[in-house]
Amino acid sequence: MRPLRQGAARRGRDRRARILPAPPGAPGVQGSPPSVAVVGAGIAGLAAATVLAERGVAVTVYEKRPYLGGRVGGWPTELRDGTTVTMSRGFHAFFRQYYNLRGLLRRTDPGLERLTGLPDYPLLNAGGLRDSFRRVPRTPPLSALGFVALSPSFRLADLRAMDPLAALPLLDVRVPEVYDRLDGTSAYAFLDAVRFPDDARHLAFEVFSRSFFADPRELSAAEMVLMFHIYFLGSAEGLLFDVPRAPFPTALWDPLAGYLARHQTEVRTGTVVEHIAPAPDGGLVVACDRDERHCDGVVLALDGAGLRSLVERSGHLGDASWRERIGRLRTAPPFLVSRLWLDRPVAPDRPGFLGTSGFGTLDNISVLERYEDEATRWSACTGGSVVELHAYAAPPAAAARDVEHKHLRDQLHRVYPETSKATVLDARHEWHEDCPLFPVGGYGDRPTVRTPHPRLVVAGDLVRTGLPVALMERAATSGFLAANALLEGWGVRGQTLWTVPDRGRSALLRALAAWGRTPAVRRRSR
Repeated sequence: MRPLRQGAARRGRDRRARILPAPPGAPGVQGSPPSVAVVGAGIAGLAAATVLAERGVAVTVYEKRPYLGGRVGGWPTELRDGTTVTMSRGFHAFFRQYYNLRGLLRRTDPGLERLTGLPDYPLLNAGGLRDSFRRVPRTPPLSALGFVALSPSFRLADLRAMDPLAALPLLDVRVPEVYDRLDGTSAYAFLDAVRFPDDARHLAFEVFSRSFFADPRELSAAEMVLMFHIYFLGSAEGLLFDVPRAPFPTALWDPLAGYLARHQTEVRTGTVVEHIAPAPDGGLVVACDRDERHCDGVVLALDGAGLRSLVERSGHLGDASWRERIGRLRTAPPFLVSRLWLDRPVAPDRPGFLGTSGFGTLDNISVLERYEDEATRWSACTGGSVVELHAYAAPPAAAARDVEHKHLRDQLHRVYPETSKATVLDARHEWHEDCPLFPVGGYGDRPTVRTPHPRLVVAGDLVRTGLPVALMERAATSGFLAANALLEGWGVRGQTLWTVPDRGRSALLRALAAWGRTPAVRRRSR
């Protein structure tokens, strides 16, 4: 790997971003094209399909839903007033560190003009503390130091009480070594060992853990520390982000579907793959509810539950050990997205996105007309607001769903009191339970891109990539890696990848972290 150079600066602002050259090979397939089935049309599946189709592979995408994009998809719904709008599974932040995801989007939007930046990433605690990332420096270690200096949640007494030795792993995060050191510890226990201030814990680190739709007591500390590296000490991109200017289908997936069609890709939505079986010639047979096809390769780009179910139905895929590991994959707690169409606007100073802590199960509030054109048009016509509420990790044994819907509205009224006088003209409530859980000690069970079958690969945000990526970026990266693995077998050059630096940026901080790993220091920190 080598650092990003001047000619590729358009990929991001950070000059230390890393490039992973694609395995060498021919620019495209020679002769009769191999055929590949991509099962799942979320980010990972679409990334894999795009690279394969660009190289001349005959690609068929299977998606059980009627729309593309997976957890970042959208579909039409009609409001009571007769307006057709697009519903989705909620807000997604496209961080500037998402080099590979943004590279996928550049296929149809070279300047990323369909994205727009939000001016801040504000956080609000129920105790009244507010944090902001707008004025925090982007360059490490000033980014972390600046956040501490500017944040009211870090008091001098709290800083004196912290254990700097326990915090040393944050200074030099490497993948996969971070999992060797911290996968056996929960995010909550790690923060306890550091004696991280409670208020700062809620407003900083738990934002990361709940991005995984998980309680920090359940989440591997390795995942949380990796997020700290990606956004604070490992990258100079900062924590500000972009969002699509239009609903997800219009801004992202409809253009990519057209791009794939121009590369002769067949996209079969509303199609369930029932099972997959190895073929005698080394290929695989994919059976769906419509027909059965022989393929030269298969990409499994499914969520954890979908992957477990398909592998269970496909009794001859992989070997016993691989199948057992897939069977142990866990799913995060359910989450709720409530979108409300209100008859009056929220206060004009309300941000497009606000992270919250201490307001029951409410994790954030989005005001869609601040950035999405469809909501802006509805707001202009009606004088109202389109507000979205997230509960990222609802208890599995939660009260009746309508009670939770009311609870989120009550918390909205606490945070934005003017909404208590608004009438809800319409509402949509989306409950889902299909995000991967990265539990303590679970890293070894997570699948890698390659499987025991040389023509079968796996992609998705649940996949071990060995790279410093997470969330949507892990999905896109794993999709590219899956395509590269198949293309390499056919002697075709794959996709070049980018990541944040794969270790701590500062030689001094790396030295401190190494000193903290010595046996004598570890004994002192216990």
